Amino acid sequence: MELAAEAGEGQPPARPPLLRAATGFPPLGGVLATEFWVVRHGESTWNILGRYQGQADVPLSQEGRLQAAMLAERLTGLPFAAVYSSDLSRALETARIVSERLLGAPAVQLDAGLREIDVGLLSGKDAPQLRLEHADYLEALRADPWTTKRPGGESMQDLYARAGTSFQAMRECHPGQRVLVFTHGGVVRVAVGLALGGVPQNAWARLSVTNTSVTRILLMQGGGTLLGFNDSAHLEALNEATEADDVLGPGQEP
Repeated sequence: MELAAEAGEGQPPARPPLLRAATGFPPLGGVLATEFWVVRHGESTWNILGRYQGQADVPLSQEGRLQAAMLAERLTGLPFAAVYSSDLSRALETARIVSERLLGAPAVQLDAGLREIDVGLLSGKDAPQLRLEHADYLEALRADPWTTKRPGGESMQDLYARAGTSFQAMRECHPGQRVLVFTHGGVVRVAVGLALGGVPQNAWARLSVTNTSVTRILLMQGGGTLLGFNDSAHLEALNEATEADDVLGPGQEP
């Protein structure tokens, strides 16, 4: 009697399972990407007043805390490998409100590289004061939004280099993982630029970034992908969500 054929004899070999990262995305070009969920902080007390903030340590308003709570409700139970935040209180308080509702309540790690652009002498000023006291700066900013420095502060080019270094460091620490980042409107724009491989001319002013909105990107060595931008669906029940930030200044046209 002939021996029974071994199981699977004559069948094509099984294909190895497709490697997937914890994010659910397969390796792109053989490299594991890091998925970032980048959140702008809740409304601050100076957002209400239309004042330039930059790196001034301004707290959340009551509305800002409510916005953070609504985002926390939306993200309750979701897993993240790590949570990072700017060390400015409006971002850190938003991060703490949300992180305690995440799976495992991960600790918030501070990174000063995620701070908002340094607006220097403009800190605390509103739109009328800018137009009165810094007309030359506003004219230069309209002509060249990328390299024009805020008086005594940074340019968007400076911010891109600083915050970009922080994102690449996080990417190297968390390949194939999902990371939650709490930061500021200017840094959200940096994340978009990193995902797209650069910043189209004059694009900064045309990216509206709402308080507590979520922008999702994939980053890998040498490239990235924009997955979603300015998602604020959790705020639909609120009357408004402040969009003014420190890129052009309150009341300035793109």
